[in-house]
Amino acid sequence: MKINLEYWRQAGPKAEGSFETHTIENVEEDASFLEMLDQLNEELFAEGKEPVAFDSDCREGICGQCGVVINGDPHGPEVTTTCQLHMRHFKDGDTITIEPWRSTAFPVLRDLVVDRSALDRIVQAGGYISVNTGAAPDAHSVPVRKENADKAFEAAACIGCGACVAACPNGSAMLFTSAKVVHLGLLPQGQPERKRRVVNMLSQHDAEGFGGCTNTGACAAACPKQVPLEFISMLNRDLITSL
Repeated sequence: MKINLEYWRQAGPKAEGSFETHTIENVEEDASFLEMLDQLNEELFAEGKEPVAFDSDCREGICGQCGVVINGDPHGPEVTTTCQLHMRHFKDGDTITIEPWRSTAFPVLRDLVVDRSALDRIVQAGGYISVNTGAAPDAHSVPVRKENADKAFEAAACIGCGACVAACPNGSAMLFTSAKVVHLGLLPQGQPERKRRVVNMLSQHDAEGFGGCTNTGACAAACPKQVPLEFISMLNRDLITSL
């Protein structure tokens, strides 16, 4: 396929950014989106130009490092991670616009790479449990209701990619934060810090510069792991009982 690319270039957080263009003539339709970006960089390097910086790690849809905005959609036209998006979802001659996540809390480090450490600091503020060190307990020693276990697994599916922030018109990270709060709040091990957790993590969320949630649902629609919107309501209920 022939693909026309418009990709974002930015030297650093304080530098002015702009779009550059490049046409790739022979893209395989079974190539992944990141393999196409690899091909772009090979061609740029051959022309003596600086390759485009972008994040990736596992390339298996597990780690969430690969996120970019493709034609206005976080991770692209399919509900998956960028690394699992394939070029067969585009047509010969298409123009594809590639941008980094857009959020005050996600400063651009270079080109398509953003600093998502704000999400790490939200987790550090309360996404943990206090346990005694020593031998691991037996798996069945602390009973968990089936429905709670299922919901906790659903919340734990969040990979922290930041697509929810990129999709939200307010730049909110409430879906991410609620997944981390609800995951532990549904388990017996998470009860001792439950009230402090929700208050501390939400305080950190706001301190990082993320916007407020207005329940548009764009976050859940873009989530590659299909974390449900109802977790935000569950977080809000926890917050009300914690104040």
